Amino acid sequence: MIYYLYALVIILLDQATKWMIVTYMNQGESIKVIENFLYITSHRNRGAAWGILQGKMWFFYIITVIVIGILVVYIQKLEHNQKMFGIALSLMLGGAIGNFIDRLFRKEVVDFIDTIIFTYDFPIFNVADSALVIGVGLVIILTLFEGKANKEKNE
Repeated sequence: MIYYLYALVIILLDQATKWMIVTYMNQGESIKVIENFLYITSHRNRGAAWGILQGKMWFFYIITVIVIGILVVYIQKLEHNQKMFGIALSLMLGGAIGNFIDRLFRKEVVDFIDTIIFTYDFPIFNVADSALVIGVGLVIILTLFEGKANKEKNE
């Protein structure tokens, strides 16, 4: 299925960018891309978003395996007219596997995209995190539109 190919592209892009960060930057080193907005900063995270649950690798292993299983089941059940939903699920699958690879082999997640939004220094993230957020956002939007369409159809 094409959705697994999309997920593979996310995984490869995520792992390639993380490899470049680990290979060419020291931890804590930062490169200005756009002053006061975007930096490439070599950072490590042993927890989840915003550093919560630091060091709870066993928890992340279990949750990630469950999430990957659920995503694969949903992808397998997709109908041909659900292409955007399939893309959203593939983004989530690729993101989940990308960070899982880090946790499994590095025992930490490599983050490097450092943004400042209206003076708020947003937590540093990576390609896998971006794919997960975009995928979840798409699922929410598509679910809302589907619900609205079904409601209008039933009226």
